[in-house]
Amino acid sequence: MSEANPQVADQQRRYREFLDLLPLTLALAGLPISESGKYYSEEQIELRASAIQRAYKLARTLARDVISR
Repeated sequence: MSEANPQVADQQRRYREFLDLLPLTLALAGLPISESGKYYSEEQIELRASAIQRAYKLARTLARDVISR
């Protein structure tokens, strides 16, 4: 059914791309793992999310550069 709807197929493709790049993204972000029982503040979560977003853009660019060579 998703083959009939190009929007759904594109969304699924982007989701798979995101999951494939997630390990590289997290490695590039270099964020420490939280300690057990320790929670981040809202500001810390926003900063971590921002770092992950920047790292994802870099990971996607890196993957595209490597694939195109």
